[in-house]
Amino acid sequence: MSPSARTTLIQVLLFVVTLITTTLSGAEWIYGKSFFSFGILPADQLMSWPELWQGLNFSLPFLFILTVHEFGHYFVAKIHQVEVTLPYYIPLWFGFTQSIGTMGAFIRIKSVIRSRVKFFDIGIAGPLAGFVAALGVLWYGFTHLPPPEYIFTIHPEYARYGLDYAQFVYEDQEGMLVLGDNILFWWFKEFVADPARLPHPYEMIHYPYLLAGFISLFFTALNLIPIGQLDGGHIMYGLLGKKRFNVVAPTLFILFAFYAGLGLFKAEEFATLSSDDQYYTLLGYLALYVYFLYICLKRITDSPSTGLILSLGIVVAQFAVSYLRPDWEGYSGFLFFVFLLGRFLGVYHPETADDGPLGTRRILLGWLAVVVFILCASPKPFILVGM
Repeated sequence: MSPSARTTLIQVLLFVVTLITTTLSGAEWIYGKSFFSFGILPADQLMSWPELWQGLNFSLPFLFILTVHEFGHYFVAKIHQVEVTLPYYIPLWFGFTQSIGTMGAFIRIKSVIRSRVKFFDIGIAGPLAGFVAALGVLWYGFTHLPPPEYIFTIHPEYARYGLDYAQFVYEDQEGMLVLGDNILFWWFKEFVADPARLPHPYEMIHYPYLLAGFISLFFTALNLIPIGQLDGGHIMYGLLGKKRFNVVAPTLFILFAFYAGLGLFKAEEFATLSSDDQYYTLLGYLALYVYFLYICLKRITDSPSTGLILSLGIVVAQFAVSYLRPDWEGYSGFLFFVFLLGRFLGVYHPETADDGPLGTRRILLGWLAVVVFILCASPKPFILVGM
């Protein structure tokens, strides 16, 4: 088998496995059950084959959006005669806890890109194409909502309360997952959906098209963060050029880290400790947090001591805000992406030899991508209530 045929076979197998894992995950989100017992789950927590196939209502639209995104990059790269591979899909399914069944997909760029314009074009094509696909999925999902009684197929125990179940069933439940609004998702709920069929916020995760669309918006926003070699980094580098980008990107990264950890430690927690043991335990966790920030920030500066100063500065600022406004909190779920950017993907953008201007049309497209980021971004995308 030739190397190219072997690569194609690997890509096809990865896609098939990702289709399986996203279908499993979709069914788990819909029914709150697992397909495998792992020897510990009771029978009423195992899904049937017909329930598993319902997971395709999540996996197909979600992979459609992901595929459109990746082929947006692929075709524009081909137009610019940049050597790229077809997409590699990354399956990821935990089994013991809910996941989305994938870590996404990527295309490998096999030739060096020396042009600011090419970086911009290839970078912006994916998120804009994926955004259009996500709009189509969300429009379909919100205009084809099932009757309100659909929720009784997911939660048969709600049926005895009728359609007023929300007044009775949530009182003692903990750990309910709510999809945090972004501007676009809110607009669909307010102006597109039939209010009589719109699900309760606690139940929206059981509606596969809505979940697929929302998660796609979430990853579109993450991808458009104007930092490093994310698509947003390529776009902002094209708009600003190297000198200004190297000021904007680390500044935004520091603000991102500040927001992600805001409220994780609060001044009032130290004031209410009742023993020295509690004090030293909390101090130990705080030290670990400072070290975490340090390993995320040390690569944005040539001096390790500057990275430590930045880390301590973020923590001091977070304490100051928590003291003045204890109700202000960030979203600690973003700390994983802070780590990913700071430690692996990088905050800066590779320099391009050809640093020619973009032109008016590309500049307008670039700022359109910024608008798309604002529409898709959610300050708290996934919220556990009742915890």
